[in-house]
Amino acid sequence: MIEVDNIHKSFDDAHILKGVTTTFDTGKTNLIIGQSGSGKTVFLKCLLGLFKPTEGTICYDGKRYSELTAAEQRDLRQEMGMVFQGSALFDGKTVEGNVMFPLEMFTKQSKSEMQDRVDMVLKRVNLVDANHKFPSEISGGMQKRVAIARAIVMNPKYLFCDEPNSGLDPRTAIVIDNLIKEITEEYEITTVINTHDMNSVMEIGEKILFLKDGLKEWEGTKHEIFKTDNKAVTDFVYSSELFKKVRQMYIEERN
Repeated sequence: MIEVDNIHKSFDDAHILKGVTTTFDTGKTNLIIGQSGSGKTVFLKCLLGLFKPTEGTICYDGKRYSELTAAEQRDLRQEMGMVFQGSALFDGKTVEGNVMFPLEMFTKQSKSEMQDRVDMVLKRVNLVDANHKFPSEISGGMQKRVAIARAIVMNPKYLFCDEPNSGLDPRTAIVIDNLIKEITEEYEITTVINTHDMNSVMEIGEKILFLKDGLKEWEGTKHEIFKTDNKAVTDFVYSSELFKKVRQMYIEERN
């Protein structure tokens, strides 16, 4: 569980986050949505420990980040997996090499132990025959699965995803969404996803946090977002034609 209490973040005169308080539960897919400039990326970087909040606290399973020593903060960050927007794979490394990289950097495992772990996570993301391929030789969806495998190879407690469906076709995006949700539940991870994809909201939005101008404008589930009368939320989600159709179907079913 991640508990966020009254987080503020400023850069010089720019006040980006303005007192965000929320909780992200373990074993659930927690989504952050909002317009560009709403503070989503800054908020995610605060959760990752890349930005220090100007005010407020973040607790990871009861451990307040600001009260940890530098060594303890480093250990905590090693319990975090990250899936970057563009996958951020090393072009000169194979699929296997990309996934093994965190193990080589942060563990003292033997080569055979690392190999076993890499093979296991690649199998988990359905890439059993891709070990020796390079990123340029596989599809965008496969690259995203490699990024997920790399993010979970250290068996993290916390998984952060920044626009994981960016650049993917709708069918592949659904596959990635479902994979993230399955892994979250299977490994009991606290997963936080930064997204603008309303399909993701409808597919896996167990907890949704909507930010607007650095403030928490609304939070709830994918079912509750269909019923909200919050104008900021409805203006944002109605930009998706698919969401309009699904919401209308939902209303008709309820009536």
